[in-house]
Amino acid sequence: MPARANRKSNVSKKKATAKQSGFYQKALDEAERIDFELASGVNGIDDEIALLRVKIKSYLSGDPKNLKLIVDATNALERLVRTKYKISKEQRKGLKEAIGNVLREVALPLGIGIATTISK
Repeated sequence: MPARANRKSNVSKKKATAKQSGFYQKALDEAERIDFELASGVNGIDDEIALLRVKIKSYLSGDPKNLKLIVDATNALERLVRTKYKISKEQRKGLKEAIGNVLREVALPLGIGIATTISK
């Protein structure tokens, strides 16, 4: 067991070293490296969406004539939001089936009417 624990420790150390000497690290100053480390632990894109909204507001109040910057930021925001809510055709089909099942098995037996007919 001690050899296995030591192996896990070495893997963790290698991952930490790789992060510290990674591709982007050379292009970042010390403050940016700290921010990068903090951002590495963030999952999802909600923070990026919020940041872009704040920046767009800032651009609109600080430099409203810079249309290129505002349009670029707005387009980036649109892509992030679209990505966040994008589901595949298979997921959409599964969701549709699940909703149909709930309506058939729960709503209809309870006498709750629905506007469209559900095929069985």
